[in-house]
Amino acid sequence: MKGLVDARWYELRRAQSTKPATYSCPFCPRRLPAFNEHVLIRPEGRGDGRRHAHLACVQRARAAGRLPSEAEWRATQPRRPGFLARLLRRAPR
Repeated sequence: MKGLVDARWYELRRAQSTKPATYSCPFCPRRLPAFNEHVLIRPEGRGDGRRHAHLACVQRARAAGRLPSEAEWRATQPRRPGFLARLLRRAPR
């Protein structure tokens, strides 16, 4: 993904602006006028590294598994033992 910061997960939100700006989509070579409906991509919810992309391009990337959400990323992480398991581990035998 050219121009997109590598991250564990991405925050996505729809965007549209009246600002006279043009962005470049990180997924395709086409330009993206700010007044068109598009998606703002923020790596790990940070402000730095954010990019604007076409809605269709983001849908294709999500379907291919290239833009996981925070919830999707957390589901792949090992789970910490629950409260009861931690208590039982400390109990004298």
